[in-house]
Amino acid sequence: MLPESDAPPAPSPERARLRLLAAALALPLGPALASTAESLKRLQAAGGEPIGVMFPDIGEPFRKHFAEIIEGIEDATHLRAHAFPLGPDTSGTDVGAMARRVGTRVMVALGARALKLVPTLEMPVVLSGVNALPEGDKQTGISFTPDPALLFGQVKAIQPNLKRVFVVANPANADAQLRLGREAARSLSLEFGLYEARDLATAARQYEQCFGAADGRRDAIWLPHDNTTVEEATLMPIVLRESWNRAVPVFSNSFGHVKKGALFALYPNNVELGRSLANLALGMLAGEAKRGMSPLRDVLSAINTRTASHVGISLSTRQLRNFDFVYPEA
Repeated sequence: MLPESDAPPAPSPERARLRLLAAALALPLGPALASTAESLKRLQAAGGEPIGVMFPDIGEPFRKHFAEIIEGIEDATHLRAHAFPLGPDTSGTDVGAMARRVGTRVMVALGARALKLVPTLEMPVVLSGVNALPEGDKQTGISFTPDPALLFGQVKAIQPNLKRVFVVANPANADAQLRLGREAARSLSLEFGLYEARDLATAARQYEQCFGAADGRRDAIWLPHDNTTVEEATLMPIVLRESWNRAVPVFSNSFGHVKKGALFALYPNNVELGRSLANLALGMLAGEAKRGMSPLRDVLSAINTRTASHVGISLSTRQLRNFDFVYPEA
């Protein structure tokens, strides 16, 4: 989640409507969707609040993100989702008892606090609001980490001469992201350069080597979700300053980095994510959902035009229209 000063803007209603229409037109009603649609009809006929959403009970601006996800769930299903805010002492027994009273049949669990209660629930659970799971293949859900294929495709689109993507990462934290990153790079004919770092001091040295090897005309550096190598207090100011000084573009999973000098970022479109989680929840009830955590594909985009100009990237008005947030704002 983001601090209030870095909270991303919501997409415009018109842009969101067009995206929903485009998604709907692209989806044929195959057997799996037909089965899911039948599950939805049964839930609507049964009444009550069959879809629950549990999330940490924290203040704004974080609560707004959860509210937007719930909005997407309700919009996709035309059902009221029951909110289960989790206080520090809320137990799985508490949630289970309330879920039975309101008729909840499937739960959407958001965040680490909700994740801890999942084993105590006697119902299907869809997960989100976390960046990675140690045993993600045993769960069903959508991570908060943008799909590297989308990130790499975006950087390639705005930097056509791109040849290499570098990343400094701790494999213990970012193994799934790195695997997807390698696959994305291969599909785009890009070299993928990994600099491993398992502590902050090593990360600082690896960034120094990474920037020393990078050529801003054909290379870019990816900042994944990684608490070791994307440490906000001391490391990121240095990385973003080096990006500016050496004219090497850096792109990120964090909206906040764009205002601080990153070239661009992809970040969650919470309403669209809610719709995708609703579809997964219905699929679980229909016996159609597969195990595994998918990367985030419901994203918004932000770009820093000042950084683009500084690193020699020229963006047309048409290209800028494809971004949901342009910094500095006109």
